[in-house]
Amino acid sequence: MTSQQIESRLADVALPVPVERSFSYLVPESLAGAVAPGRRVLCTIGVRRVVGVVISVRQGEPPPRAKPLLDVLEGIALPPDLVSFLSRVAAYYLAPIGEVVRLALPPADRDAERAVSTPTLFSTTKGVAPRKIQWVTSTSIVESSVKAKTASVLAYVRAHGALPISRLEAQFGGARATVRRLVEQGLLSLFEREAPRDPFFAEPVAMDEPPEPTRAQCEAFAAIEGALTSKVATTFLLHGVTGSGKTEVYLRAIAAAKKLGCGTIVLVPEIALTPQLVGRFRARFGDDVAVLHSALTARERFDMWMRLVRGEVDVAIGARSALFAPIANLGLVIVDEEHDPSFKQEEGVRYHARDMSMLRAHMRGGVCVLGSATPSLETEQLSRLGKVKKLTLPDRARAQEMPKVEIIDLRAIGPGPTGDRKLSLLLHRAIEETLAKNEQVILFLNRRGFAPSVRCESCGELASCPQCSVALTFHKRFGGRSAGDAVGPSGIMRCHWCDYAAKIPPRCPKCSSDRVALEGLGTEKLEETLGEAFPRARVARLDRDVARGKDIEKVLARVRSREIDILVGTQMVTKGHDLPHVTLVGVINADAALSIPDFRASERAFQLLVQVAGRAGRGDAKGRVLVQTYDPEHHAIAFAVRHDVPGFLERELKDRRELLYPPFSRMALARVDSLDEAAAQKAAAEIARAARVVAREGSLDVLGPAVAPIAKVRNRFRFRVMLKSVSRSRLRQGMLAVQGVMSRLPRTVRAAIDVDPVGLL
Repeated sequence: MTSQQIESRLADVALPVPVERSFSYLVPESLAGAVAPGRRVLCTIGVRRVVGVVISVRQGEPPPRAKPLLDVLEGIALPPDLVSFLSRVAAYYLAPIGEVVRLALPPADRDAERAVSTPTLFSTTKGVAPRKIQWVTSTSIVESSVKAKTASVLAYVRAHGALPISRLEAQFGGARATVRRLVEQGLLSLFEREAPRDPFFAEPVAMDEPPEPTRAQCEAFAAIEGALTSKVATTFLLHGVTGSGKTEVYLRAIAAAKKLGCGTIVLVPEIALTPQLVGRFRARFGDDVAVLHSALTARERFDMWMRLVRGEVDVAIGARSALFAPIANLGLVIVDEEHDPSFKQEEGVRYHARDMSMLRAHMRGGVCVLGSATPSLETEQLSRLGKVKKLTLPDRARAQEMPKVEIIDLRAIGPGPTGDRKLSLLLHRAIEETLAKNEQVILFLNRRGFAPSVRCESCGELASCPQCSVALTFHKRFGGRSAGDAVGPSGIMRCHWCDYAAKIPPRCPKCSSDRVALEGLGTEKLEETLGEAFPRARVARLDRDVARGKDIEKVLARVRSREIDILVGTQMVTKGHDLPHVTLVGVINADAALSIPDFRASERAFQLLVQVAGRAGRGDAKGRVLVQTYDPEHHAIAFAVRHDVPGFLERELKDRRELLYPPFSRMALARVDSLDEAAAQKAAAEIARAARVVAREGSLDVLGPAVAPIAKVRNRFRFRVMLKSVSRSRLRQGMLAVQGVMSRLPRTVRAAIDVDPVGLL
């Protein structure tokens, strides 16, 4: 070994390849001043030229046949503190560092990485030319006489101020001709504005005046502000009942962070469901808020990315991937509805945004605020251990009473006039009373489609997906159009896992009987049933079949403007929507979530019930919640009816402690799948054997190999091996043993390690 070898300058580079480790390259003298963590570099791997990101620069002995870096690319670079965080994420989840780094890069830069022959700089990407749209506003001229529709359009503009003509078109239909006549009469005037690129900023928002905070809000804010000022890494659990004003605490905390020159990341379960939240942030802080979501173009994402890096925008709002936003001088991370399972990424890099939010804030010496009306057991246990400080908002902010919750025992209560047992007589009468008072109703049913299954009444054969081990769901309409338009007059059966679709067979394929019948109740059928039962009511549905992205907000806007009387929906309707005229919430089948084969089933059922109940009575009128169930004694339902979150947490933590399930242990799930069932089973067995070698030394349980609860998806057979331990280090040893086996599996078998799994299906 020579002194020259020891003193070589090396760069550890993350490459866009599915390999866990980074690659070491020699740093040429000519590039020494430019190579730094976060910079993009051009290098070779084999005979290919690729673009990587420097993770670290060090002095050391070069590996055998080490190659030099070819160039340092200009343009974007990841902030060094973000690079350190990404390295920790990759290490914890045993994920390829290149795949983790990819999460933090703008999408167009990923294109540059793939340009292996002539890597392009992002600055050469063409922008989007600004587009002008027509707006209309009223004048001071007083009309003499106008027709009915014309008068309605004029009154609408005067009531709402300047509006894009497209909004009038959506509201009235054929409004352009009406606007033209009003312009000719001098009653309206036209002007042009640049079309907003971001739908979250399409409408102007008036600046608000912060409301007078409650005592509990003041105490919570003071604690957060103190931690921000002291610059001591602190995590808070903000536990507030639904409607307690958690968002106001968030807003004041962000304002405090701004005064200290710190940036903020706000994570929400699903950005498409939170335009109200974005509106409140804009009303408080103006349009200098970055909303990171899938509707942005590549150029728009890059522009926003650069504004965040430069500190021109210091608040970023988004779903879980916003965790990787390049916020300058990050000081505050807020996770709203921290209990929501959507914060766990289920494909690719299987990170949990809530857990990694705590890590990112801690690494920066900042503050992390986890907010929820129904905290996860993991976060609650951390608060009991003193690792998270608990702040409580025990009452609703506007002094409204919590809604009265009543149980309807479906074993004893029969159906209402519709004849469907899932629309009981008591619920039917409650809907009638609510509509008579000109108030609104939300009905929660976590089953999409018209009927969850199709079965032969002669032999019992269930219509199943040929590619997945699940029943097919019948849809009369799909994606807002008649299903019969595509496949026949009787609708379609569809798989919600692979999107396979088929007509209902006229006869059973097994016994040839013509007694093929629909089973169960889905949101589509419930919507139709309600339309027939309450013909004067305006009924709408909110689920993945009818609304995605910004269409979700359109439905909710119609609820707020009282154009909808009854809203039927899946768990979309349980999110933190503020719908002040909703006074009745009906839970059609509280037992559905309890039947899932998952140790977290009770926790999720409880959270859903409490969250959806919180949609009732948020205005001036009292709220009422009716929960239909066949199992009223189940503790999740009983505690939810009493709004008893502490009681449920205590009971559920006791059960978990006895079985040593999280949060009293750590888990990892090795997932294996293949088109060849025997190959998948063999690979799972090899993984289990490797884990059991480590388990012999104690403190590690290995469960499996076992067939996954859903045994086949998209014709791939699925197996899994569960590792569980009270010791994080022992669990990691087991995972490393599993990873060693996975690296040797044939290419026909896919395998992945899921650390801290949330979904077990």
